[in-house]
Parts: sequence; C-alpha cells; structure tokens
Amino acid sequence: MRPKVVILGAGFGGLTAARALDSIADVTLVDRHNFQTFLPLLYQVSTAGLAADHVAYPIRGALRKTKVKFRMGSPISVDHKNKSVKLDSSEVLDFDYLIVALGSATNDFGIKGVAEHSLGMKSVGEALNIRSEIMRRFEDLCRFEDDTKFSIAVVGGGPTGVEMAGAIAELKRGPLNSDNTQAAKNISVYLIEAGSRLLPSLSEKLSARTKKDLEKLGVTVLTQAAVAEVKPRQILFSDGRSIPAEVTIWAAGVKGEPAMKALALPQDGVRIAVDKSLQVSNYPYVFAIGDIAGATGKDGKYLPMVAPVAMQQARFVAKQIARLVKNEPLKEFSYIDKGSMATIGRHKAVVEVKGLRLTGTIAWYAWLWLHLFYLLGGRNKIGTMADWTWNYLTFDRGNRHIMDIS
Repeated sequence: MRPKVVILGAGFGGLTAARALDSIADVTLVDRHNFQTFLPLLYQVSTAGLAADHVAYPIRGALRKTKVKFRMGSPISVDHKNKSVKLDSSEVLDFDYLIVALGSATNDFGIKGVAEHSLGMKSVGEALNIRSEIMRRFEDLCRFEDDTKFSIAVVGGGPTGVEMAGAIAELKRGPLNSDNTQAAKNISVYLIEAGSRLLPSLSEKLSARTKKDLEKLGVTVLTQAAVAEVKPRQILFSDGRSIPAEVTIWAAGVKGEPAMKALALPQDGVRIAVDKSLQVSNYPYVFAIGDIAGATGKDGKYLPMVAPVAMQQARFVAKQIARLVKNEPLKEFSYIDKGSMATIGRHKAVVEVKGLRLTGTIAWYAWLWLHLFYLLGGRNKIGTMADWTWNYLTFDRGNRHIMDIS
C-alpha cells in the first residue's frame, strides 16, 4: 500500500521531494502559484538583466514524467486528528505524511517603516516592481535635466544584497549611462550591512575582496550600520546617521512563510520546530524542510535559508518516509555544505568551497555555469543564455521596461 503524501510548497525543497517520492508514494504537491520561481536569479529580473519568464517554470511541466498530482492553492487549516489539509479552494486532501516546504518571506525584524517604505524581493512581482521603481526614477532624472540626485539603498550584506547592489551599479554604468549620461551620473547606490563585513559566511579575505570590487563599481558600502527606521526617502541608523534613499530594497533577512501559522504546528522563532529527523516536534507524521524548517547544524545554529539545504533535506525526507513504510528506524539529518558563492559584476565573483577560494573571472564563470545548471527547463536555459550573451557583448540590458505589478 503506497502512502499518501501531501507536500505544501513547490520551491526547491517541495519539488525535489515530490520527484524523489514519486516511485514509492501517491504524492500531491500544493502551491499558491502554478510555477516555480528560480529565486537565485530574481535580482537579475529586478535589474533588467533577465526577462521575468526566464526565472519561472510551470510546475506541471516539471512533473510531466511523474505520477505526482498538483493543486494550485494555499493551505488554510490542518486537521491533525483526521490527517487532512484544507486548501483555500475548499478542497480537502487526506494524507499519511505531510511535508511542509512553504519557503520564506521577507523579515523586517520589527524595524519601523520597512514594510511600508521598502521593497522585498521574494517573488517575480516584487522583482518587476523594483525594476519599475528604478526605471521610473531614472526617467524622472532625464526629465529634470539638472543635478537632482537619486539614491538606491540595498539593505543586507549577504549574497542577495551583494548581487543586487553590484547589478544595479552595472545597470547604472552601462545601459543607463548610454541612455542618458547626466541622469545616470546622478544615481547613487548604497549597500548597508549591520555586521562588521559583507558575506559573513565566507572568509574575511573574500569579504574584503567583495567590498573592494563593489566600491570599484561605484557602490558606497556601509558596514556596522544597523537600520533603525526606513522613511519614504531616507534611512535612519541606530547611531544617529542617515542617508538619502528614494528606493530602499530590503535584503536583510527572511523568515518562515507566515502561512505556516494556519497549520497549528509548533514554532521555533520564525520557523517550524523540527527534530534531528526533520519531523515536526510532537507530530511524527509531519516533516518540515527548507527555509521554513528550524533545523540546526553541528554548531547549533540554524541552517542557512538557501536552495542546497532545501534540496538535501527533500531527498533525506523522501528516504525517511521510505524507512517509515518499511518500519525501519529513522536517521538524523546532517547538512553537507558544498560551499558558497556570490557574483558582484562582470568578471567579478567570489567562490569558497571547502577551503578553495576563487575570485575574478574563474569564479564568475563558475557562478554562471552552476546557476544555469540548476535552472529548470530547456527554454529557460536557452533564454537566459541569450540574455546573458547579449548583455555581455553589447553592455546593454534589453529588459528595461516599466511594468507595474499591483
């Protein structure tokens, strides 16, 4: 008898788990969208480097060669007694095992003004809004034809913030400068980090190299700068300093998707509490994986909210369910860190893999290849390669459209 498994969320973790379980279980995959977003490249949509449809892939297309069923919807409640989950479509799905892989949402840490006056970057819609805001302000500068200044601030010195700031700087130096040199000259780009250095998960040497490369691109890097409040056109810091910011992009952190509150599961801070087996505490038939799971590493700290963690956990949970079906003992999850990387700009990237540190052109090509490898769909791979090649050869970005998503 094949067990019934319902998976909530079709991101890296959920989709990987569905494929891994297809041969041993009757799987139903649920997501509020009918496509998966390739989040690592979302910042390139924000900065006109890629078309939006190149980072989105139909979930049904990804499941085409499987028996996995897909339902578009969001969970609104879980009946733990009868082991069923109700969707906002009013459909009720029965399960023997439930996998929660809902992902994450922007975390404002309770800082005043973040929700009202900053832009997150967790969806295609948000990425398009960032692009529209930047391009609209650029058009304003072109109209004024004077020394009116325009500042863009990216908050968060992790990989997302670094890549975003570098991409905006290159957008300014390349396409926008070609469109209107005077207007481009009046754009300032800030990268703000509350800690002592950028990319804290990498070595201090690579952090220093990243800061140097960003500054060469014209980015003003501020470290030890804790944001106290975000205003419509200004950011205030806890030490009393402030900077102008007509557009503030919030990349300072994420938290478990708020939809998890409807599931009546124990929480560990901003994530779902899980045991070493990845079973939700006190609910042995429920597993949580990816950004929403409160899993910790050997150091006792939360595992990073990145795709490799979600995918490793997904494959592990599929094996855990197979063990349960066979009445075998469960194992404890151990994350294998295969390294970290971030791209800064053209021919500029940093890579650290088990003590091996790469910078410059080699690291840049490694970053390009890896992201292209994990991108879903042949059409998306070809389209992304075409956009990247065009951008590289012409120093232009053809996706500079203002398309508001309300």
